[in-house]
Amino acid sequence: MNKNIYFLSDAHLGSLAIPHPRMQERRLVRFLDSIKDKAAAVYLLGDIFDFWNEYKYVVPKGFTRLLGKISELTDNGVEVHFFTGNHDLWTYGYLEEECGMIVHHQPLTTELYGKVFFLAHGDGLGDPDVKYRILRRIFHNKGCQRLLNAIHPRWGMALGLNWAKHSRLKRADGKEEPYMGEDKEWLVQFTKHYMSTHPNIDYFLYGHRHIELDLTLSDETHKARMLILGDWIWQFSYAVWDGEHLNMEEYVEGESEF
Repeated sequence: MNKNIYFLSDAHLGSLAIPHPRMQERRLVRFLDSIKDKAAAVYLLGDIFDFWNEYKYVVPKGFTRLLGKISELTDNGVEVHFFTGNHDLWTYGYLEEECGMIVHHQPLTTELYGKVFFLAHGDGLGDPDVKYRILRRIFHNKGCQRLLNAIHPRWGMALGLNWAKHSRLKRADGKEEPYMGEDKEWLVQFTKHYMSTHPNIDYFLYGHRHIELDLTLSDETHKARMLILGDWIWQFSYAVWDGEHLNMEEYVEGESEF
């Protein structure tokens, strides 16, 4: 019997705009603890941290409960895959060396129990916003990353966390815009275009948008399911794949079915 494979994203741990940070981290840790004996792998699809930047001899303060639990999972043979998002892309080896995670800086196409999955955080995929695309290019530029790391951590971390806080507070109630429909959701448009040239993919899974979405998309050659995983700020949602069924769930303390 197959062990389960879990997918979740967008906890934004450490955010200065989230009013319940300690409860939020503990809830994620309790979820991971509840699945540790049932999991073959856990895929964290980006923005687990609201801002994460590793300096040569310094890593961000906090998150010890989460990093300890992930280390326990990897020590016991559970694969934990960490996808960099647009908030936590500045990772340079600590998560792999100290916690045993497998870090992905690009989307991944992989076969899981006989089905092909396309996995990505989702930022930059089909988004037509020119300003954001320029900003994203700056964030990923190696020279700009070295400049950031030349700033003392006291100021570099404050800069990143306050930038992220300002970005979140620009939204109503700090939440994302609701689902806009297939014609306006750029991840849906990207997926439709991508599946037209990659007919072997069965499932597309994303984070980034902070909405729960489960769509079946089809074209002339095949159909595929696309999931956006919600978040671990308000929804505490995740997907689970057992080799036969892919389900979207929300974690309720003590009531997780899978």
